[in-house]
Amino acid sequence: MNIKDSVVLITGANRGLGLEFAKQALERGAKKVYASARDVSKITLPGVVPVHIDVTKQEDAAAAAAEFGDVTVLINNAGIARIGGALASDSAALLSEQLLTNVFGILNLSQAFAPVLAKNGGGAILNVLSALSWVNTPMIGNYGVSKAAAWGLTNTLRHELRAQGTLVTGLHAGFIDTDLTRGLEVPKVTPQDVVRNALDALEAGAEEVLVDDAAKMIHSALSGSLYLKDVIAG
Repeated sequence: MNIKDSVVLITGANRGLGLEFAKQALERGAKKVYASARDVSKITLPGVVPVHIDVTKQEDAAAAAAEFGDVTVLINNAGIARIGGALASDSAALLSEQLLTNVFGILNLSQAFAPVLAKNGGGAILNVLSALSWVNTPMIGNYGVSKAAAWGLTNTLRHELRAQGTLVTGLHAGFIDTDLTRGLEVPKVTPQDVVRNALDALEAGAEEVLVDDAAKMIHSALSGSLYLKDVIAG
């Protein structure tokens, strides 16, 4: 899957990782980059096409697919994170909110654009997941639950879309230095490194990309300990 001359749609592209995806897609020669967000006024990167999409709304995803029928690469980047674990008093509300964006957002866009990608030769979907797809911590426990669900969704999309020639790639990283992790005193990887490794993997046809040491360590440890007590503290 070549980024050069592709048509890329990125959700949550107004800042952080999504903005970096847009920058590097342009640098790699993408023919067109649709940069989406709920508030298009916040999309200021020259060279992109600002697009309004609220990923939690099926009708927004369907409208975008109907209007932007030239997309060949869909990057499901939009995501939210909230502090709190499963036993917090507001856990149900926080989990519902994160599932709506982090899981149903991917589902809505993937359902809407699957026929578009098929029409355009297959293309690719890149889902931004997390090392917390595999392990969790009480500090952001509900976020981890949502990312585990997103990983499961990515796996089933991969199988369902393989017949139409669509590559589905899951991106796993530890904590990334963006607004999403502001205030967390933890080791972080740069958005530039994450995106560079992700796009390299996409171009290589990889179905999974581990972009930092944290993701690689946890992935490796899964074969030895299901609950990974010594890998992640929380």
